[in-house]
Amino acid sequence: MLTTKANYFADVLGYEIYIILTDGKGKEPYYKLSPKIKVIHLDINFEELWHLSFLRKIPVYLKKQRVFKRKLTEVLMDIKPDITVSLLRREINFITSIKDGSKKVGEIHVNKLNYRNFEANDTNIVKELFSKWWMGNLLSKLKKLDKFVVLSHEDKGYWHELDNVEVISNPLPFIPRKECTLDSHRVIAVGRYVYQKGFDLLLDAWKIVSKKHPTWELHVYGNGDKTPYVEQVRNSDIKNCFLEDAVNNIDEKYAESSIFVLSSRFEGFGMVLAEAMSCGLSCVSFACPCGPKDIINDGVDGCLVENGNIEVLAGKICYLIENEDIRKEMGKQAKIHIQRYNEENVMRMWQILFDKLLEKPQDNNSHG
Repeated sequence: MLTTKANYFADVLGYEIYIILTDGKGKEPYYKLSPKIKVIHLDINFEELWHLSFLRKIPVYLKKQRVFKRKLTEVLMDIKPDITVSLLRREINFITSIKDGSKKVGEIHVNKLNYRNFEANDTNIVKELFSKWWMGNLLSKLKKLDKFVVLSHEDKGYWHELDNVEVISNPLPFIPRKECTLDSHRVIAVGRYVYQKGFDLLLDAWKIVSKKHPTWELHVYGNGDKTPYVEQVRNSDIKNCFLEDAVNNIDEKYAESSIFVLSSRFEGFGMVLAEAMSCGLSCVSFACPCGPKDIINDGVDGCLVENGNIEVLAGKICYLIENEDIRKEMGKQAKIHIQRYNEENVMRMWQILFDKLLEKPQDNNSHG
């Protein structure tokens, strides 16, 4: 998303763009950046912390943080940007104190409810107390930003302590190259093989679906450790289920399918859901926090299901399997409605935000 937005600002809108990195010096960007973009490496190497013991991490982290603040301050004072955007990493602790004259904007790519908890049962009293303290500290920093950007209107409601919140979703990452006919007996899910994505719930739902519709197949594509899901398929004797690796041509896999399912327990936005809809797929999604309730108009361009309800999830999949006309009409409406998230529309929202931030106060006595 950073690459997509930076390239658009540089190539389409003519902004002068700098990307400032703390790590990865000497590595090529994973996604191709516009040659107009200037990349600055501070070479802090926070990744070094991953290999240290907890006690050793503390002094090393504090030292690196001091170096980071000094180097970032020097760069911003030299560049003198109009706007500085933080992706809410370690710089949020001090970025508003840097007096380089720029407006400070923060953007977050996960939802507030799940910001500090990404795994099953990953909590205890100590972690909960720390999380509460950490969130309070974060809020104090976010209040000082000129604008704080979240991905969904649902998530905005959770940041009720702040009055500087703006909603701008992620743009669609590609234009589909193939049309979905929605005639195949194939259901698709996409995401990392982690607890968050709820594939264990999807597999339980698919066991119900496959018994009613044995000619249909479920294909899951993603990175990560598939072992627990492979064992679940085997131990539960789940039929017609294929756990695939991630692929580079996911739009073609969408085009080969008829139904997309999002089984996540929580999301930052749910970009794969938007991708699938842009390909014209009919979609079923848990109404998880946050994103699907912003993206899907239930019963019109997709189906929303109570979060975590396996039986209803299976029922909605069966409903779309059994009602071809409804399946195709939902796919048609999905492709139309999801265009509100196309690159041009989303980037226009960023441009409007930046223009507002840079507006100079009008002189009441001025006639110009």
